[in-house]
Amino acid sequence: LADGFEEIEAITIIDLLRRAGIEVVTAGLARRTVHAAHQVIVQADATLDQAAGKDYDMVVLPGGMPGAEHLNNDPRVHEVLKRTAERGAPVAAICAAPIVLEKAGLLKGRKATSYPGFLDKLDLPDVEYTGASVESDGPIITSKGPGTAMDFALAIIERLLGRAERDKVEKGLMRP
Repeated sequence: LADGFEEIEAITIIDLLRRAGIEVVTAGLARRTVHAAHQVIVQADATLDQAAGKDYDMVVLPGGMPGAEHLNNDPRVHEVLKRTAERGAPVAAICAAPIVLEKAGLLKGRKATSYPGFLDKLDLPDVEYTGASVESDGPIITSKGPGTAMDFALAIIERLLGRAERDKVEKGLMRP
């Protein structure tokens, strides 16, 4: 989590993954207290320096501005993403945060989506921008924005725990 992250994206993902029984470790980029884009203050579980030395089953980046920009400007974030991908574990990003995956070199030869005006506006001949709400391509999951956060979180649950667990969590949400 970086100052300026999008609340809906981060909190929805954390909430749904924890409902599925997935251990979630949130890491503040600079400190544990993180200020979101709309004046919500969140207490992360750890700082990035405290969390970065561990191997995780997946790394997920929320979007929002300037949060995604702060993530993209931090080489530690790129290192964690590359190390995770090199182990074969999935990485995911929503809204503006897929630009961080791109800068880390993880979108080459992949399909991806993002908030309009980010990936689609870059000259990326090695990335197929789909504009889908949620895009899964191999170990990469990307999503479009706040309104797709629930579908994005459910896709992450499905990737980590399977379709049955995703369906169980989704059923409890009473979605139409």
